[in-house]
Amino acid sequence: MPPLANLLRAIRHPFGDKPVAPVDPVCPVCKSPSPLLDSIDFNKNCEEARGLKLPPSGDAIEYRLCDACGFCFAPEFASWSFRDFEERIYNDDYESVDPDYKQARPEANANLLEQLFGNSKPTHLDYGGGSGVLSAALRAKGWDSRTYDPFVDRELQVRELGSFALVTAFEVFEHVPDIEVLFADLQSLVKADGLVLFSTLLSDGEIVRGRALRWWYAAPRNGHISLFSAQSLRLCLNRRGFNLASASANLHLAYRSVPAWARHLLPAA
Repeated sequence: MPPLANLLRAIRHPFGDKPVAPVDPVCPVCKSPSPLLDSIDFNKNCEEARGLKLPPSGDAIEYRLCDACGFCFAPEFASWSFRDFEERIYNDDYESVDPDYKQARPEANANLLEQLFGNSKPTHLDYGGGSGVLSAALRAKGWDSRTYDPFVDRELQVRELGSFALVTAFEVFEHVPDIEVLFADLQSLVKADGLVLFSTLLSDGEIVRGRALRWWYAAPRNGHISLFSAQSLRLCLNRRGFNLASASANLHLAYRSVPAWARHLLPAA
């Protein structure tokens, strides 16, 4: 009988001492292999475009790129806990890398919604809305609006919220480590004849295999860990029964059928 050590070695290495090649993570969107694109320092942040260069953290974050659908992601964050995100990303220093998130951005988005839908004021949920500044601004204008943030409202179940004519998600998609949860939530929250209005910057032309990942939007310190191409975004939405229309590389609409109060945005749909 072979020694116990040899048996254990055979279990750990069933093909002998030949090293087994690592398997690339599969794409969360289309399940294709996603080879390494680049590794960037954890402190790379969106404010570098405005001159904020943080000292290197020494932690390299891998970004993987699916060559089939163009989705780019950092798989390390899929295993992070809420506490990890709180301690390392959404901490007291987060405002330095995203100074607009507390007040300027939600107020500007509330003004946009009032301009687009102020005459009809559909029932509204702001998904990923943090402290609720956007919804508070809309309620002050007579809207029936509330906020749900999966990170903040951890004890609240999505199924308890009901469904809404309009769901918004401004600068949310790129922060999500589990995109299946994101799209399942949106499917549950919006009415069959409702509309999802969201912003996330598409990566088309910015992320290319064989080129270093220098795009400003790829920023682990900001929590930008899921970067969508137009194709990967459409695949995710189509799978949940949504159509996609993009007003720009950053502003998008998802819908099953166009509600009457949004015909001015999608008259031909």
